[in-house]
Amino acid sequence: MTMSNGRFDRHLLGVAGIGIATIGGMFGLAGSALAGEGQPSPWEMQLQAPASPVMENIVWFHSFLLWLITGITLFVLALLVIVVVKFNAKSNPIPSKTTHNTLIEVAWTIIPVMILVAVAVPSFRLLFFQLDVPKADLTIKATGNQWNWTYQYPDDKIEFTSIMLSDEERAKMNPVPPRLLGVDNEMVVPVNKVVRIQTTAADVIHSWAIPSFGVKIDAIPGRLNESWFRANREGRFYGQCSELCGKDHAFMPIVVRVVSDQEYDAWKKQQIASASRTSVASAGAAAR
Repeated sequence: MTMSNGRFDRHLLGVAGIGIATIGGMFGLAGSALAGEGQPSPWEMQLQAPASPVMENIVWFHSFLLWLITGITLFVLALLVIVVVKFNAKSNPIPSKTTHNTLIEVAWTIIPVMILVAVAVPSFRLLFFQLDVPKADLTIKATGNQWNWTYQYPDDKIEFTSIMLSDEERAKMNPVPPRLLGVDNEMVVPVNKVVRIQTTAADVIHSWAIPSFGVKIDAIPGRLNESWFRANREGRFYGQCSELCGKDHAFMPIVVRVVSDQEYDAWKKQQIASASRTSVASAGAAAR
């Protein structure tokens, strides 16, 4: 079975790309060069650029584990090379009959335990950091529907539904939102404020996820889950439902727009005024 030159070249490029991504990740280069700013990017090989303290810790832990497993892999490779070179039949015609070595047996028990402890300590610290919700400046309830999201700001009596934009709707906007990620109503939050995000679902299990914030939490019917984030810079950050929820699972994106305190206050007043006008119009229609 032969492989054409074109296919061979593509496989070779793929292997080279993986190698570059691994080396770049080890030295912190690929992340800054190829990671997306709040959204996926073409040829992205690393995690998205962090925009919250939780995601910054996740990126650090990812890099730490990469260094650790690289060192272990190189150590095991060196041992294999030593065995192949030193203990083959030609180099060692009379093999040793040693059956026990106390030092080695203690080492291969103690060293893996130390490695596991080195992984467990930052891992548990990160888990507690993610799950321990600090005092919130803002609470938002996200309800997953087939197939869109409803957002409620209970403290301000704001509620709206966020639906994916069609290609025709996207084309009318400036700048044009990313395909399959743009929505008609974005979730808006102030920068550098702790946001408690509560999730539930109206029908099946969904999952609310924003990679740049390091948040991914299931939305389950009849249950209220919660997580948190604190966006440390302004901008638009994109995510998607991350739980298989039906035929349009791929078409219920999430957009969080992080703005200044002044912009957030202006947006909030606009939403409250719009809700008041809608209520008045509904009451008038009911009276007629």
